[in-house]
Amino acid sequence: MKVYLSNYRHHWVSPYKILERVLFWLDWENIDYDTPWVERWSDRLTPFCQAWQKFLDIVHPKIDYVKIDRYDTWNMDHTLALMILPMLRQLKQDKHGAPLVDDEDVPEHLRSTAAPPKEDEYDVDGNHFKRWDWVIDEMIFAFECKNNDDWDREFWSGEVGDAVWTKTGETAHNPVTGKEETLSELTFTGNRTCDWEGRSAMQKRMTNGFRLFGKYYEGLWD
Repeated sequence: MKVYLSNYRHHWVSPYKILERVLFWLDWENIDYDTPWVERWSDRLTPFCQAWQKFLDIVHPKIDYVKIDRYDTWNMDHTLALMILPMLRQLKQDKHGAPLVDDEDVPEHLRSTAAPPKEDEYDVDGNHFKRWDWVIDEMIFAFECKNNDDWDREFWSGEVGDAVWTKTGETAHNPVTGKEETLSELTFTGNRTCDWEGRSAMQKRMTNGFRLFGKYYEGLWD
């Protein structure tokens, strides 16, 4: 995969800015831009500014280039998680707003019904931004787990031991050989155990984080 994304290009040069630079000795803070001579020169410079903007748009366009290799979709959920996680972390650090988050998606103490009374009806409630912070944290948690192949290690204990194949006494038809063959069962000699209840709870939290990512995808802006 190769991704090249440039920042937005700002190629417009204001005719007023040109006048300020050329006639630098004038006190532009006290000059009315609606003055006839200023408007006249602005109108004359505007076609030049438009042509210059068009030229720069061609020479330095915004780059949105994405090349996908065949192996990128073999484990696509993990591939995307590698990019999404650092973006979520940066969004949490730099965000300047928050979308509307439904009460049903957050714990009771963060819901609008648990917020102090609003001073004005048009104001957001006191938990508005806290709900978005919580949702982002849950997204980050989910993608951190996705990027960690051993996310469930803490729920396993004991040793795996050796693999042992034991004949069960049952038989079944083997479509490859065309013969009736005895079935075997795979067991391990170790004492490996898992806290399935704890693992299930963590998996449930991960799944909810991915659900929130999908639901509030259009709220991922700064």
